[in-house]
Amino acid sequence: QVQLVESGGGLVQAGGSLRLSCAASGRTFLDYNMGWFRQAPGKEREFVAGIIRRGENTDYTDSVKGRFAISRDNAKNTGYLQMTSLKPEDTALYYCAARLGLGVGRTANAYTYWGQGTQVTVSS
Repeated sequence: QVQLVESGGGLVQAGGSLRLSCAASGRTFLDYNMGWFRQAPGKEREFVAGIIRRGENTDYTDSVKGRFAISRDNAKNTGYLQMTSLKPEDTALYYCAARLGLGVGRTANAYTYWGQGTQVTVSS
């Protein structure tokens, strides 16, 4: 199995940027496809972005396309979510997740392993 720890969240003004990191330990990070999800108060957890094992395929929810970029450095066992042009509606607890199997999963139940989350707050 793999353990995931997110970092990099914080408070930022609208239009600003943040880079989230997801450090993996345990089983080889390269074995897993990775995703980022977020959950705002009173809302369901939603898919943000996903990337397959070697990073050649990525997927994004429509609301973040052109603003967020997912990447990974398998040599460092770390995944990233670069967030730019942040909006107040991006405010949420952000989670990274890992899954075996094929392709990028867009639903939370497609992922087996989860981090504890990192808070992102965007002020207007």
